Amino acid sequence: MRIRRLGWAGIEVESGDESVVVDHVLGWESIEPFIGPPLTPLIEPEASGRSLGAFVTHLHTDHTDACAISRALAEGGSLHRPPVMEGEPLETGGVAVAETELAEASIDQVLMDEWETVEVGPFVATAVPAVDGFGDPQISWVIEADGKRILHAGDTIFHGSWWLIQMRFGPFDAAFLPVNGAITSFPHRQPSSGLEASLSPEQAVAAARILGAKRLIPIHYDGIHEPPVYEQTEDILERLGAAAEESGDLDLVVMAEGATLDL
Repeated sequence: MRIRRLGWAGIEVESGDESVVVDHVLGWESIEPFIGPPLTPLIEPEASGRSLGAFVTHLHTDHTDACAISRALAEGGSLHRPPVMEGEPLETGGVAVAETELAEASIDQVLMDEWETVEVGPFVATAVPAVDGFGDPQISWVIEADGKRILHAGDTIFHGSWWLIQMRFGPFDAAFLPVNGAITSFPHRQPSSGLEASLSPEQAVAAARILGAKRLIPIHYDGIHEPPVYEQTEDILERLGAAAEESGDLDLVVMAEGATLDL
C-alpha cells in the first residue's frame, strides 16, 4: 500500500495499479467568504481520472468537492459517503452546498452507515464512528489493502468509539488524524462553544495510542486560519512531537503535500 498526501485532509491510497481517494478537494469556493482561500497546496491524485472510488468523511466543502471527485473517478467509480442529513435549512446549512453540487455533477453515491463495509477493487473500506464538531453526519474510514490497514479520520473531535474501532480493526499501520484543534464561530452554529471542533495535537496522539497505530500522520492543519470564524491552535507540530515522544511507542510521520508513504 502506498499513500500520497493530497493536501488539507486529502489522501490517495494505491495498491498495485489501482487507487482510491479520501476527502480529496481542489478548493472550497463556497465557504471562502467565511474561511478564506486554501493556505496550503491542494494536489491532483496521480491516478486522476482512474480512481476506482472516492470516500468522504463528511459533506463540508473542505472535505467534499464534487468537481475534484468527478475528475478523480474512473468511469463507473462511486463516491462513498455518510447518510443524508435531514432537518430545517439552518440545521443542514453546513452540508447543503455539497449535496447540491454532488447532485448537479451526477456522481454515483453510495450511502454508508457506521460499521458498514464495501469492497472497491483491491481495497476493503469500512465506515466507523466519528463525531463532527458541528453535529453534521461524519464517519471515519478504515481502509485495507496488501495486508495493511489505515484509518482516516477527517476532522473528527475526540470521542468514545476509539476503543471499539481498535477492538474491531486494530492495530493500524497508520492513522491519518486531524490536528489543528480549531476554535470556530460560524453563523449557523451560535452561540459558539469556544471548544475545539477538531482534534488538538495532544488529542490526536491520545487517539492514535488507543487505536494501536504504529504511525500518526497529521492532516487537516495550516490550510485555514481566519479568526474569529476559524482559528487553528498554535505550535501544532511542536506539540505533536512532544506528545508523541512522551507516549514512547508512536512514530510521528509528517508528510508534505504530494509526499508518499509506502507501507
